[in-house]
Amino acid sequence: MRRHQIISLIIAVVAAIFYVPLTGRLHLFDWDEINFAESAREMLLTGDYLTVRIFFEPFWEKPPLFIWFQVLSMKIFGVNEFAARFPNAIAGIITLVALFNMGRKILNEKFGIIWTIAYGVSLLPFLYFKSGIIDPFFNLFIFLGVANYIYAQKAVISKHKYIRIILSAFFIGLAVLTKGPVALLVFGLLAVVLLFTERFILFLHFGHVLLFIAVFVVTGGFWFILQIFAGNAQTIIDFFVYQFRLFSQKDAGHGGFPLYHFVVLFFGVFPASVFVINAHKKTYSENELLLYFRKTMLALFWIVLILFSIVKTKIVHYSSLCYFPMSFLAAYSIYGFVSGKKKFPSWLLWTQLSLGLIYGLIITAFPVFDKYKQWFIDTGKITQAFTVGNLQAEPGWSGFEFLIGLLLIAGIVYSFFLLKRAENSKGLKIMAATSVLFISLSVVFVSPKVEKYSQHAAIEFFKSIKGKDAYIHTFYKSYAMLFYTKALPQENSKAFNLGWLVTGKIDKDAYIVIRADKKESTMSNYPGMEVLYEKNGYVFCIRKAQAN
Repeated sequence: MRRHQIISLIIAVVAAIFYVPLTGRLHLFDWDEINFAESAREMLLTGDYLTVRIFFEPFWEKPPLFIWFQVLSMKIFGVNEFAARFPNAIAGIITLVALFNMGRKILNEKFGIIWTIAYGVSLLPFLYFKSGIIDPFFNLFIFLGVANYIYAQKAVISKHKYIRIILSAFFIGLAVLTKGPVALLVFGLLAVVLLFTERFILFLHFGHVLLFIAVFVVTGGFWFILQIFAGNAQTIIDFFVYQFRLFSQKDAGHGGFPLYHFVVLFFGVFPASVFVINAHKKTYSENELLLYFRKTMLALFWIVLILFSIVKTKIVHYSSLCYFPMSFLAAYSIYGFVSGKKKFPSWLLWTQLSLGLIYGLIITAFPVFDKYKQWFIDTGKITQAFTVGNLQAEPGWSGFEFLIGLLLIAGIVYSFFLLKRAENSKGLKIMAATSVLFISLSVVFVSPKVEKYSQHAAIEFFKSIKGKDAYIHTFYKSYAMLFYTKALPQENSKAFNLGWLVTGKIDKDAYIVIRADKKESTMSNYPGMEVLYEKNGYVFCIRKAQAN
């Protein structure tokens, strides 16, 4: 094996060690994780692999590619949390290996390794590969489409233009099949910006453009075409209406302030995000491909950031495509300092230190806060009924979790002093190792306990009534009752109609879950429900079957 193949194999093995084990240890989170996993489960139950469903009705918000990945995983591992998240572990392995090889081609192996590490040890990028949401594959496909477009544009590999164009169109098509037409929008905006920066000189001829369109239409459009031929044209119409609504208004209460994604990326892509700020400086000589790649990554970063800052719906993962350009720009900045053996600027080191201390103190503070949470409730600092109920949970802190926070603090402080002395290589290694250990240990030992404050009580209730011949629903948006009760298709078309379950002449008992802050108004409006018990902010009710 060649050297770069050996390095690729090592990266794949290390990535697998971090991303695969214990991936199913934590319950899936409402809404997105459970939404997609439930759609995959329903696809398995119905045997209809063309139609994405939720509540056993056509679900027009997402195309099927990621759901298909989950279906395949569930066929291998069963219907569980691990199977729902395993595809993204694979996405993580592919991503890191791809970044190394891309960096190697752009500059050299050293740059490829730095880029891989910058992406792999950052907070949100790491967590996304341990999740069951769509975005890791969606982002990977867009990025591979962009990268192959860059390769096609550069004369140094012009003999491969047709292959690169085919690959670019293929990956953008897969991105559309994963999440929708926003992939084409992002790619189109990027192509226009790059064309403008190149003074409208396109290093492709008309045949390349036609080939791109043909491959893209076949790849990205075949599911939509199949839906139309299957008589599901309305599903496609609803899908595009939904996409427009996401851009034009807040969806499902997901709003936010204009700089929402700036804040998310700055704090969420720690520790790479701070190095990005310094990447505007040209610190070493650039070959043609690196120069064009840097220009493209800057353009991609700002396009995604501005686009999703304009979008009314604000969700953390909407800007997650920025992780690719951010990790590249961080690597670009780091490579210049490591190669030149120059000191990092003081403002950068102090900012990095501050962020590390903040994260370390947050993890350290969790068990401490739990000891004094009752004081916040008794003194009226926290009054919202649902939050008060959440805090009544007993997460089972062992008392040693603070060591995870101290690990990060110690590592960041140590790396700070090493980098101050221009011991760049050693300092960056300490920072990277500390960061990835901090994230990994937090996922294993902290996340399950934090979940006890949120959805855990509800999910345990759903699991307890699994298999009962009864109806189940919630007075808040959730898909957990479907996935964790292992709900089956119902003969009664009203089975998932909440209004009928709480007022109609039901033929089976109905279990209804309410949030504590809505208990009084809900119970007064629907007096037929009986409270079974309350726990951690949730009210668990039953409405008995109505006598004939």
